[in-house]
Amino acid sequence: MWKAIFIVASSLLVSDDRTLHGPAFIQEPSHVMFPLDSEEKKVKLSCEAKGTPKPLIRWKLNGTDVDTGMDFRYSVVEGSLLVNNPNKTRDAGTYQCIATNSFGTVVSREAKLQFAYLENFRTRTRSTVSVRRGQGMVLLCGPPPHSGELSYAWIFNERPSYQDSRRFVSQETGNLYIAKVEPSDVGNYTCVVTNTVTNRRVLGPPTPLVLRDDGAMGEYEPKIEVQFPETVPTSRGATVKLECFALGNPVPTITWRRADGKPLARKSRRHKSSGVLEIPNFQQEDAGLYECVAENSRGKNVVRGQLTFYAQPNWIQKINDIHVAMEESVFWECRANGRPKPTYRWLKNGEALLTRDRIQIEQGTLNITVVNLSDAGMYQCVAENEHGAAFSSAELRVIAAGPDFSRTLLKRVTLVRVGGEAAIECNPKASPKPVYTWKKGRDVLRESERITISEDGDLRIVNVTKADTGSYTCIATNHFGTASSTGNLVVKDPTRVTVPPSSMDVTVGESIVLPCQVTHDHSLDIVFAWSFNGHLIDFDKDGDHFERVGGDSAGDLMIRNIQLTHAGRYVCMVQTSVDRLSVTADLVVRGPPGPPEAVTIDEITDSTAQLSWRPGPDNHSPVTMYIIQARTPFSVGWQAVSTVPELIDGRTFTATVVGLSPWVEYEFRTVAANVIGIGEPSRPSEKRRTEEALPEVTPANVSGGGGSKSELVITWETVPEELQNGRGFGYVVAFRPYGKMIWMLTVLASADACRYVFRNESVRPFSPFEVKVGVFNNKGEGPFSPTTVVYSADEEPSKPPASIFARSLSATDIEVFWASPLEKSRGRIQGYEVKYWRHEDKEENARKIRTVGNQTSTTITNLQGSALYHLAVKAYNSAGTGPSSATVNVTTRKPPPSQPPGNIIWNSSDSKIILNWDQVKALENESEVKGYKVLYRWSRQSSTSVIETNKTSVELSLPFDEDYIVEIRPFSEGGDGSSSEQIRIPKISNAYARGSGASTPSACTLSAISTIMLSLTARSSL
Repeated sequence: MWKAIFIVASSLLVSDDRTLHGPAFIQEPSHVMFPLDSEEKKVKLSCEAKGTPKPLIRWKLNGTDVDTGMDFRYSVVEGSLLVNNPNKTRDAGTYQCIATNSFGTVVSREAKLQFAYLENFRTRTRSTVSVRRGQGMVLLCGPPPHSGELSYAWIFNERPSYQDSRRFVSQETGNLYIAKVEPSDVGNYTCVVTNTVTNRRVLGPPTPLVLRDDGAMGEYEPKIEVQFPETVPTSRGATVKLECFALGNPVPTITWRRADGKPLARKSRRHKSSGVLEIPNFQQEDAGLYECVAENSRGKNVVRGQLTFYAQPNWIQKINDIHVAMEESVFWECRANGRPKPTYRWLKNGEALLTRDRIQIEQGTLNITVVNLSDAGMYQCVAENEHGAAFSSAELRVIAAGPDFSRTLLKRVTLVRVGGEAAIECNPKASPKPVYTWKKGRDVLRESERITISEDGDLRIVNVTKADTGSYTCIATNHFGTASSTGNLVVKDPTRVTVPPSSMDVTVGESIVLPCQVTHDHSLDIVFAWSFNGHLIDFDKDGDHFERVGGDSAGDLMIRNIQLTHAGRYVCMVQTSVDRLSVTADLVVRGPPGPPEAVTIDEITDSTAQLSWRPGPDNHSPVTMYIIQARTPFSVGWQAVSTVPELIDGRTFTATVVGLSPWVEYEFRTVAANVIGIGEPSRPSEKRRTEEALPEVTPANVSGGGGSKSELVITWETVPEELQNGRGFGYVVAFRPYGKMIWMLTVLASADACRYVFRNESVRPFSPFEVKVGVFNNKGEGPFSPTTVVYSADEEPSKPPASIFARSLSATDIEVFWASPLEKSRGRIQGYEVKYWRHEDKEENARKIRTVGNQTSTTITNLQGSALYHLAVKAYNSAGTGPSSATVNVTTRKPPPSQPPGNIIWNSSDSKIILNWDQVKALENESEVKGYKVLYRWSRQSSTSVIETNKTSVELSLPFDEDYIVEIRPFSEGGDGSSSEQIRIPKISNAYARGSGASTPSACTLSAISTIMLSLTARSSL
């Protein structure tokens, strides 16, 4: 028997496992609504499945196989079922697709085939409806036999009847409702029914409506004739429509609401005068009790209905294919959500699977124990509720084979250290599970205290010795055969630490080496690693502080520039291919103290603050002292402050800060220090303002003067806010005529005031006053500043200057002269203001220059050549300017020559330098040339010497041990003209040399002469 099974199993395994598989649906059939009057006389139910071998597909109708051989109307094309000339009596029903290959069978979901149609109305006439005016009325539609969704409308007197607050057509029943009949409603009404699937439309017989002649109907409360069901199940994402309409006189109004008080969803819509409430994309939060309220002046009526949420089963967890060895167990679990909660059933190869013997089914779980070949096949979990079903399929393949090591050979070499534990895995493919034996060399291994063989075949040897070295063979046997695999065990000497790291106590900034030296089997590679506080040290990333040093058998760790953050536990980890070990050292780092904590202002006065704090970490070195710092809105950063006690030792956690300014907002912080250094400051305390006090600081730089006639101007520098000592700060200005006894006082209630002007006709010009400025705040008055003398405003000069005269100096300069006023002026004269403007310009745009004191002349520069200027002079003092003098005119001279001297030639002869140049001719609008200026200097000096000549040559006797820079410019009445380019005359080393223009480095030089002589000789006259 086992031999037969082995042959079957082996034949399955020969094929490629990746291509052989059971059937699985690609497409499953869906519900079909087929119009009976369709021109296409064919229905298609789609189904497609994959699998290897290719699945065979058949169909069932209402649980019975569809025999395509017996009924020519049925055919299966590529899995889909085609029904030719469908008949609603024979072909309507529930269809299911079944796919089968050699691995098993699966069934699809069920699909219904329905036929849509709409027959004609069977009655030809309807009775006349007689109603009273104001009465409500219902006209019944009574649609003919049909299948498929219908829509309804009504025709009134051969024209479409519109819907408003009085008229309503129910899309559930087709009935027409008129809330209150009016004379305009008299006529014939016809119901129009349309099948939305076939689009067929039929008209019912007309119904005449007439008014009774026995009077109008009185008013009555609403009567709801159209109402939605008490329970309306709705699926997720669907659109639900609720109908509600009432008869009544007056015509009722319709409103909608939720009974739980929640507002209607914003997505909801109301149609046809609120007769329809539509809720699109229905979700679970839309479920609940809804109310329709019909109301008029005679009363109201309410109907209620429950919208419930339902959902077809939807998979949370599907089942998957399983390949399992014989005699093992299979466990599948499938889970789906849905509302109501789904139930589960299981199928095997399309047939119901029930609990029996080895098969246990409990809702969505299937458990098969001691699997054999008969259990192989296709399994399906079906989750279903009243709204639908979901199918999940999987294949169970049972494997039967002898042991096979081809893909799982024993490890060729297993390394282990002396005293260690060796584990050799033995994991052949086999079904059912094999029995294992082990050999060392040719000897069968027996289990002992050191040697054990697990149920899975693995060999484990503890406390290994050198004698355990050798070859080991695992032999696996089951009903289908025996196989073996061999590997070698090599035993190595263990690794030992010879110089471990030791715990150390260091100071911030130091550098140390933590040793880690070992002995090990040199045939093995060794790896060192270090961790710090449980994290592996990255020597590339943290190379600023950490470096691994040492040779092949050493993994010493150097830590440079140690910081407080480097304190902690260091572990040296050593690993070879046969063992790993680690050694630990603790590093204590001493450093400046950490920041103190919880700095608190316990009490504050106008000049002191009582502080307290908690000590921070001392970083392994006791705190020796604390320093208190303060900051205000007016200080530049944090400043050290005076305290009591003056020196705060490390065991004191409270102190009084003294010397504070009243009415200033302070915040404080504390800094700790020890023998190593000063630590980080604490977090700032809360901000507190000192109490108010009398002001003590007086304004600085009290002075004044100036202003207008009859004014005394007093100025001072304001007292800074931090020195005002309280709210309501201001100034008291005291002044009196010099030599008088009584002070006049003025109060300025503004801290920003810095100027006071006293105006009185009795104040004589430039009279001396004694002045002082005091301070005050809400606490009272403070001191006055020292007394100073300030003069009252002066009076403008009353007389103009006399004897104005001006002359042109050049094209750009004018000199102006004047005399003091002929008569005595009432106002002091502090100087004079000269106003000048060009004839072409406006006087109001004139420029001005001032002189100081008794100066009665000045030079005006930077003027335009050949231009007429007007000038006037005024006297001035601090009060202003006096009357203007008479205006004088002056014309500037023509501009100087614009052309520079040209064709400059120099030569040396008999220890002299002779310069020659061409005469400069002035243009028509330029001043005539009166002569030339020759400017020369040593090349290393900045000061220049000048020689004037009316010739076009000059002879220079100069020492020739230096380079000279020379330039020539013409001059005229209009000033100096344009200069020539600078000429460099180099050192002269021989008796004769000459050059022109700018010299070059190759020019000849002459010997130096110790004296300087200048002689001018005329070579040509102008």
